[in-house]
Amino acid sequence: METLRERRELTDVVLSVDGHDFPCHRVVLAAASQYFRAMFCNGLKESHEERVEIKGLDSATMSVLLDYTYTSRAHLTHANVQRILEAASQFQFLRVVDACAGFLSKSLHLESCIGILNLADSHVLTSLKTGAQDYIVSKFSQVVQQRDFLELPADSLESVLQRDDLDANCEECVFEAVTRWVRARQDERCPLLARLLSHVRLPLLEPAYFVEKVEADELIRSCTEVFPLMQEVRRYHLTGRGVVSERTKPRVQHFMSEVFLIIGGCAKDEHFVSTVTCLDPLRRSRLDVARLPITEMEDQSQNRKWVEFACVTFCNEVYISGGKDTQHEVWKYNGALDKWIQVEALKTGRWRHKMAAHDGKVYALGGFDGVQRLASVEAYDPFHNCWTQATPLAVGVSSFAAASFDRWIYVIGGGPNGKLATDQVQRWEPGRDFWEMRAPIPVETKCTNAVAFNGCIYVVGGAMHAMYCYSPLSDSWSLITRLGERASCAIAACNNKLFITGGRDNKNQVISTVMCWDVDQAVLTEECILPMGVSHHGSVTLMKSYTHIHKITAASET
Repeated sequence: METLRERRELTDVVLSVDGHDFPCHRVVLAAASQYFRAMFCNGLKESHEERVEIKGLDSATMSVLLDYTYTSRAHLTHANVQRILEAASQFQFLRVVDACAGFLSKSLHLESCIGILNLADSHVLTSLKTGAQDYIVSKFSQVVQQRDFLELPADSLESVLQRDDLDANCEECVFEAVTRWVRARQDERCPLLARLLSHVRLPLLEPAYFVEKVEADELIRSCTEVFPLMQEVRRYHLTGRGVVSERTKPRVQHFMSEVFLIIGGCAKDEHFVSTVTCLDPLRRSRLDVARLPITEMEDQSQNRKWVEFACVTFCNEVYISGGKDTQHEVWKYNGALDKWIQVEALKTGRWRHKMAAHDGKVYALGGFDGVQRLASVEAYDPFHNCWTQATPLAVGVSSFAAASFDRWIYVIGGGPNGKLATDQVQRWEPGRDFWEMRAPIPVETKCTNAVAFNGCIYVVGGAMHAMYCYSPLSDSWSLITRLGERASCAIAACNNKLFITGGRDNKNQVISTVMCWDVDQAVLTEECILPMGVSHHGSVTLMKSYTHIHKITAASET
């Protein structure tokens, strides 16, 4: 057929392009292109005309398309590939479109990636668009220096900003890239500012930078829609990093991980655990961290048994207090030093209690002193390293769940004097002199744990065999998912998901699995297997630099 075309034999149509004539065979063109099939086979006037004029196309591009049509070969170069792609897309030479997309995907570099992405977007080339976005993500810190960065489409920029693997060593450069992109066409793009900043990890900005460069920025101050994001950052720093959201999760390139720690507790045969397990779900790895304090003494009788203690994260340090054998002791773990440091002791020895961090202080709540359930509350001031008495609980309880949310501290369930368990929920706003009662939890329960996450408080453990959710704003409870037999388990919010660790089944056997609840997808999956089963332990979230990494066992690998 190509020989016949060259000799102009049996040709039945001439394509006139940019002043050049291309004798062709209708049947070949119709077989190669849906565009020409529609032109020649549907009774249009072109199906009978000897000459058909093609507009909006140069002759060199038409020559390449016809060469491909007759020979299956096309000469693509960096100079002609964009024109050929646009023409092939217009005339529906689908194989040529695929060839151009493949050529462009291998030609991605700093100067071309934005243009290629825009080209892929305009021609709905999903695979090429994904490849271009992946390239931008992997070279983000360099791409933002290119002039073409300011031409990146808003939806593509939003997709890039959401990625955990974004090439950004610090979140400050991500914030600056977004504001520079908005300022390039401020009137047009200002309405997009809040949406884009919702994908910037603003709480991870250095506090001084946030005050001097973000809060003081006129662009930020003029956009009321970003005020909730600013409030979240303030709460994050004010409450000792007690806020957990998609914006508090470090990116892979930050060399920091949002991890959760599984602290102490009991293994099988009532063996007390002295190690701390640190899991990084984003990198699916386990980090080495220091054992619990006073657990490596040569004289075994001097070792501490950490059981029925309380723990909480405050200012990116983990505080543990009390316990049956450590009733007055309080220690804090510094992740940068990987070291436990002893601080001022509790005024009242207690165990089966809980701790909560709120507005620059750490609170030890309720518990048991060996004789009675306690209503007393102590507040720790880290600046002065001292404990002071605070407003006591309305009802003294032990083995309850506690969480800090907004300006309140909640105490949920537990065992009051004279009763095994309660469904009562107590709430206190530090600074006030009374605790108030809120909507009761649907099940009377004790030996539970709770975590505040995305505007709700999630509770697991006890004999509930389920996870319940409390909405502080509506003062209402809802059942989230059934967990089966899993008493005395713990829960932590990490990487925008909830992780339920350990516990005991109905045969009193310790559980070694870690379950993951994806709040957005409402899906419960098995995350991994712990080195050993554990119950009656604590679990908290921490930002930690990763150094010694060990791969953990995925559920699918066991």
